[in-house]
Amino acid sequence: MSTALVLLVALVAQAALPRLRLLVVMSAALATVLASAIWGHVSAPTLFSQVPWDVLVIVLVLGLFSEFLAESRAFGVLALWAAQRSGAKARPLAITFVVAMYLVSGVVNNLTALLLVLPVLLNLLKLLGTSQRYLTWTLGAVLVACNLGGAATPVGDFPAILLLGRGSMTFSDYLVRAAPQTLVALVAFLGVVLLLRPERGLSESPLNARLALTTMKAFHRNVRVDRALLVPGLLALAGMVTGWLVLPVSWVGPEVVAWVGAVALWWVRPSLAELLLRRRVDVEAALFLLCLFVLVGAVRSAGTFDLAGRALETLPVSPKAQVLVFLVSAAVLTGLFSAGPGMAALLEVAERLATKHPPAAIYVGLALSVCAGSSLFLTAATAGPLTQALTERAALKLGDGVTARFGFFEFLPVGVLGFSIILAVGLGFAMAAL
Repeated sequence: MSTALVLLVALVAQAALPRLRLLVVMSAALATVLASAIWGHVSAPTLFSQVPWDVLVIVLVLGLFSEFLAESRAFGVLALWAAQRSGAKARPLAITFVVAMYLVSGVVNNLTALLLVLPVLLNLLKLLGTSQRYLTWTLGAVLVACNLGGAATPVGDFPAILLLGRGSMTFSDYLVRAAPQTLVALVAFLGVVLLLRPERGLSESPLNARLALTTMKAFHRNVRVDRALLVPGLLALAGMVTGWLVLPVSWVGPEVVAWVGAVALWWVRPSLAELLLRRRVDVEAALFLLCLFVLVGAVRSAGTFDLAGRALETLPVSPKAQVLVFLVSAAVLTGLFSAGPGMAALLEVAERLATKHPPAAIYVGLALSVCAGSSLFLTAATAGPLTQALTERAALKLGDGVTARFGFFEFLPVGVLGFSIILAVGLGFAMAAL
C-alpha cells in the first residue's frame, strides 16, 4: 500500500506543480526504488526490467519525426494555407484550423504542431480583431481537436502509443476502431460549437479580411517548404505505417519498425538529425515516462492493481455497468492527473478487464475516456499550458482595449462540452462492442 500512496502523491503533486512535474516523478521513483530495495518487495533491476522500453523508443522516434517535419516549415505553410482557404472569415477560419489540427495531430506531436501553427492563427486574429468569446471557443476547439486527432491513430499521442507498444492492440485494429469514433466526436463537438455561434457580436469587415491576408502573405512571402526534408519525412512515415500494418508483431515489433524509420530518416540529413535530437526532441517526456513506469511497476508488484481490478469486479452491478464505472472513472482521473500518468496506471486495470470482455471495447473505450479527460481542463490537455503561454505572449487586444485572456476558467466551458461529447461517444462504442 505504501507504493500506491507514493504513486498517488506523485500524481497529485505533478498535476498541481506542472513546472516541476519531472522533478516530482523522479523523486517519487527514486523513493520507490529505495523503499522497495530496503523492504525487499522488489529489486531495482526487476523494476527497470518491467519498463516498456519499446514504448519509449516509439515516443522518441516520433519526436524526431515531428521535429524533422517542423524543420521543413510545412506547418507554417499549412497554417497560412488554412487562413487563405477560410478567407479570414470568422466561422470558416475556426472550422479550417480545427479540422487541420485534428488531421495533423494524428501523425505528429501536438506541442510541435501547435508551436508552429498557433502563432499564425493568433497573428491573424490580431490583424482582424477578435472578441473574448470568439478567441476562447476557437482556441478551445483547436485544443479539443488536437486531443481527438491524437487519439485517432496509434501514434498520435502517448495513450495510443502505449497500447501499440505494449501489444494490447495492433496498429490496424486500433486505427479501424478508434479513428471513426474520434471523427464522430469531432463532428458532434464542432456542430455544437457552431450552434453556439462563437462569432456572435464580432464585427467582420471584408476589407479588414483582405488586408489581413495580404499582410500575412507578405510576412510569410519568403517561407517555402523544404522539400528535401518534407518528402523523406513523409516517405519515412509511410514506410513505418506500412510496416505497422503488414508486418507480424511476432516477427517485428512496432518499436523495431519505428527504429528502422528513424535510422532511414537520420541518413537523409545526419547533422540536422543529430542537432534535433540534442536540442529539440523532447527527451524530458521520455524521462518523465520512464520514472512513471517505475512507479507503476512498483505498485503492480505490490498487487495493488489486482486489488483494484477485483474490487471493480465485485461491484453489485452488471458486467457492462462495471465497464461503465471504470471508463467514467478513467475520464475523471485523467482530467485531474493528465493523460500520461492516468493511462499508465489505468491500463493495468484495463488489462484485467480485457480478459473477461472484448479487448477492443476496453482498450478503445479507455483511450477515448482518457481523451475526454485530457479535454476537460486546460491543465489536463497536453498542449493546454503552451496555448495559454502563446496567447499571453501575443497580447491580443479586444475592442475596448482590454487584453484577451485564455486561461483555466476561459477554457472550462469548452472543456466540459468536449469532455461530455467524447466520453459519450467512448461509452457508446464500448457498450456496443461488449
